[in-house]
Amino acid sequence: MWIYSKKLQYPISIKNKDLSMAKFIITQFGGPNGELAASTRYITQRYTMPDEKGKALLTDIGTEELGHMEMVSTMVYQLTQGATMEEIKAAGLQSYYTEHGCALFPNDANGVPFNTMVFSSTGDPVADLAEDCAAEQKARAVYENLMNQTRDPDLLAPLSFLRQREIVHYERFRELYEEYVQKYYQPDFHSKK
Repeated sequence: MWIYSKKLQYPISIKNKDLSMAKFIITQFGGPNGELAASTRYITQRYTMPDEKGKALLTDIGTEELGHMEMVSTMVYQLTQGATMEEIKAAGLQSYYTEHGCALFPNDANGVPFNTMVFSSTGDPVADLAEDCAAEQKARAVYENLMNQTRDPDLLAPLSFLRQREIVHYERFRELYEEYVQKYYQPDFHSKK
């Protein structure tokens, strides 16, 4: 069971509209390396972890990723708030606007809708944790790419915070991965004759 704290994990107060950045940042909401994919992946994988430590870690990080999805949504909303039709057209967001207005919809920066095929849940804790390490590194890279596209301090601060959390999550998954390899992974000796 979750308890919802009605505040963002990191405060966001963007003063300047930037629809072009909103178009790119939305990929961290519904893109293949975004927060929706991460939260769903981890919360799904937790059930097949072999011990309470693994279940707790996947639940904790999956829950935090839901909060990150809320942060990304807030950034997109603030970057587009009060946009005129001319601004929407200039940013190349007419297709998005046609389908969703100014509502949030999970898709990537190219407008491709979220698809559950972007994450893995194999039931093998070592394979799933390897996937989770890779997912965190890909999300970190996307946040860095986004940071390279802006000089707005109101936007750089939350992007930097989210980037740092990806690094922390990677380290926690890597530690558990290494522990599980030692504890549970058994090489297949049947092929040696």
